[in-house]
Amino acid sequence: MANKDDKVTENISGKFYVDHQCIDCNLCRDTAPSNFKQHPDGGYSFVYKQPETPEEEAQCKEAKESCPVEAIGDDNS
Repeated sequence: MANKDDKVTENISGKFYVDHQCIDCNLCRDTAPSNFKQHPDGGYSFVYKQPETPEEEAQCKEAKESCPVEAIGDDNS
């Protein structure tokens, strides 16, 4: 389960976030490419844009549910 007190600093403020458990597996970037990016040097992903449409919201939820290390959090869950 993602820890909101261990968020990576690059996350944009909002509902979804990635914490330091991220193993840079690429799943979130494949599932929700409009919302997640890879940190160029850190070997992890982060939320660069919060979802703005129902489709993006669904993609972010899918990424969260599919994350193999549970590094994606949702402040409203």
